[in-house]
Amino acid sequence: MERIEMLKSWIETDPKDPFNYYGLALEYQKLGDIQADQLFEKLLVDFPEYLPTYYTAAKYYEDLNVSKAKEIYEKGIILADSQNNLKALNEIKSAYHNFLFESE
Repeated sequence: MERIEMLKSWIETDPKDPFNYYGLALEYQKLGDIQADQLFEKLLVDFPEYLPTYYTAAKYYEDLNVSKAKEIYEKGIILADSQNNLKALNEIKSAYHNFLFESE
């Protein structure tokens, strides 16, 4: 809980930094807390250029909402390509292909 409180205070201090929301989403995800869902949604809507969200959020939604996971993967691939981030592009494409294979 200490990390959660720390991240919340960082969000209060700098609400325009997506990393703080991302870190908080990861902490809630570890706990199985529904607040992770709300934070991933916030990141995707308010910080659509924050690339790390896409891989993690898509993985999060794989078991909860297959169509949403697929949509997030596809947007993440487009974003990684537009940012010319080859490492992230390869990682998200690989995860996406595995997801498609396993969801068939």
